[in-house]
Amino acid sequence: MKRCVIALAISVLFCVQSFGQVYADIDYKKLAGEAVEANKYPYILPIWGAKATQRGFQLPYSAGLAVNYLWQESDLVIDNLQVGFNNGPLYDLDEIIRFDSAVSAAKAVNFRPDVWLFPFLNVYGLFVKAKTSTSINAGLWLPDANNNWNQVTAFSSKADFDATSVGFGLTPTLGISGAWLALDMNCVWTDVSALDKPIFTFVFGPRLGKTIKFRHADRNINFWVGGFRLKFSSDTNGSLNLSEVLPPLGLQDKVDQGFAKVGEAEKQIEAWWNGLSPAEQSNPVNVAKYNTANRAVDAAGNLLTAVDGALSNASTATVQYSLDKAPKDMWNFVVGSQFQLNKHWMLRAEVGFMGSRQQFIGGLQYRFGL
Repeated sequence: MKRCVIALAISVLFCVQSFGQVYADIDYKKLAGEAVEANKYPYILPIWGAKATQRGFQLPYSAGLAVNYLWQESDLVIDNLQVGFNNGPLYDLDEIIRFDSAVSAAKAVNFRPDVWLFPFLNVYGLFVKAKTSTSINAGLWLPDANNNWNQVTAFSSKADFDATSVGFGLTPTLGISGAWLALDMNCVWTDVSALDKPIFTFVFGPRLGKTIKFRHADRNINFWVGGFRLKFSSDTNGSLNLSEVLPPLGLQDKVDQGFAKVGEAEKQIEAWWNGLSPAEQSNPVNVAKYNTANRAVDAAGNLLTAVDGALSNASTATVQYSLDKAPKDMWNFVVGSQFQLNKHWMLRAEVGFMGSRQQFIGGLQYRFGL
């Protein structure tokens, strides 16, 4: 029973953080000297690239290919949990299951092609393979003889999944004299086998940075600070095989113990109610407490009955679930750096922290003219 409820509450959070070649530098020496002739710009992209070069902008190569490694861990808030078995009715467990913590983690490798569409706008695609997990700690709560709610049992579980993501993004930029501002944003759809539909994620990441040049003409290093805002689709529906998430050994004993606790709670509620005077029973506050307590006991009883029925053929039984989820904190702080060996090769890394989310991304990029 304990691990069943948790396994059914699995919510996968996976988002792909990425950013483009985030600046275009202005060379004031060129502006003070002869302008670059527009017809000497050799590439099709970016649009207006020849004019930007003529005005003194030193543009990166217009196309790039990058491979990035991503690690992320984020706290979730889960509400409106409903659970059913063998495609039967879903039971509302929101009143009796309370989550102490829900943590989503992901390790991923993404492939990221990009182009500079305009000198101030980079667009890119995302193709991702990931290993994700959700760890949950929660408790089953029922009312006692005084109609006070108490945790009668605690449980925890961890579920691992493979995920595939695709998406796209864009990065408007503004740069001048080695400093730059980038407003990275991307949309990603993540497909997980245990979910009925892909998870949609939107990421917004403003960054403000500074470029430090080396003696080598094309070599530099960038440092930046910024923010990371995450938003994803809140409703999650899915189905799992009962045998994959519940060890059948000892489960029947736990279900039987659950029936006993529910029966005890029901007796205590009736004892409390019958001990009230007629005037107290007419009090709307007491009526609400009584109805809420009975609803909770009924929900626990229905859940146990459904689990008990599913155990008759546990090897083929399935579990359906529905819930709402949200990140505990939408924003966190990021700092990062990129080392440019030359105009073709770059190494970059970024870490995110503060709030309830930690993350790291590191990658290698190759750029070329298009």
